[in-house]
Amino acid sequence: MTIGRRTALAAAATALVTGTAPAARAARQDGPLQRDADAVRATGATGVLAEVRTARGRAAARSGVADLTTGDPVPWDAYYRIGSDTKTFTAALVLQLAHERRVSLTDTVERWLPGLVHGNGNDGRRITLVNLLRHTSGLNEYAEFGDFTPEAYRAARFRPSDPPDRQVAAALRRPPGWLPRRDDPAEERRWGYSNTDYVLLGMVLEKATGHSWAELLHDRILEPLGLRHTFTPGSSPYVPRPTATAYTEFPGSPRPVDTSLAAGGWADGGIVSTPRDLAAFLSALMGGRLLPAAQLAAMRRTVPAEGWIAAPGVRYGLGIAWRPVPGSRSGIWFHGGTHLGTVSESGVTPDGDRAVATAVFTLRTDPKGREAQARAALRLVDRALVRRD
Repeated sequence: MTIGRRTALAAAATALVTGTAPAARAARQDGPLQRDADAVRATGATGVLAEVRTARGRAAARSGVADLTTGDPVPWDAYYRIGSDTKTFTAALVLQLAHERRVSLTDTVERWLPGLVHGNGNDGRRITLVNLLRHTSGLNEYAEFGDFTPEAYRAARFRPSDPPDRQVAAALRRPPGWLPRRDDPAEERRWGYSNTDYVLLGMVLEKATGHSWAELLHDRILEPLGLRHTFTPGSSPYVPRPTATAYTEFPGSPRPVDTSLAAGGWADGGIVSTPRDLAAFLSALMGGRLLPAAQLAAMRRTVPAEGWIAAPGVRYGLGIAWRPVPGSRSGIWFHGGTHLGTVSESGVTPDGDRAVATAVFTLRTDPKGREAQARAALRLVDRALVRRD
């Protein structure tokens, strides 16, 4: 499973989510980007890697170390688990099928997965694909939270995620937060982030096509865009080199713990990528290379998502979110993701002309430090996208 932006610590306790990249010499060094990467590092992060993609080329910056023992620098083009940034890829796949009329966004979960979502007040007849994509389904998270300790992590780090149907079953043990409106469920505006939504979308994708989610991702997005350093690791707990150590600061632990090994992850958060590839994906998506105009417009229909991240005015669309940014009339589109030991912050301008992806190789647990790191990373993204070189 992936780890939700606001539930990272609890979810990590029980479900550990989840080639050599070309050298970054082609990416020019960037003073303002470097200062912002250093500012993220100054909040207590061990290592930071950021890359901006524009029509003029690429700019990159890194700060901190790849490993606290060796002191080596964070490698350029490092691989990392992007967590819930995976959801934007999954949403794009669903919208491609909608364009092909293989699914309809107003189809119910019951239409594709009959009898799966029921019990304890849950009702798949009242939940459409739009509700899943936009997190207006009312469904609970599937994670069952346990001890968040280094010992619990080590005991589970090689353990793959439960199968999707068991994850959904876990979410259905409790009543939903709400049922989407009966008269027009797709227009429901109550919002609540749930990884269960994207597990169900992965199941729908497989049911509608007869192909695995990983195969659809490769054939429809990764291969056409040439994203050769983005992949789904399946049950492997390893991230390929080059990478940096993914550290987690467990409550009460005297020092950060290496949490680089973690098996599992699927349509809600199972992708490993690099900043270069993630920025290229976002540029292609907003630039209209993956979706026709009608489906891209549908993706941009949003509802308020207050309290999700440390930024005001956030609105959530279909697998991607929008927020206002000082100095920009049009704001930016983004998602972001959290995994054990890594935080992914990314964003793209509405026209796709400018995109940025950032990997922070530290998951904080103290509220003050976590908030400071998050705000610094968001500032990096905002400033990188508003600037005009």
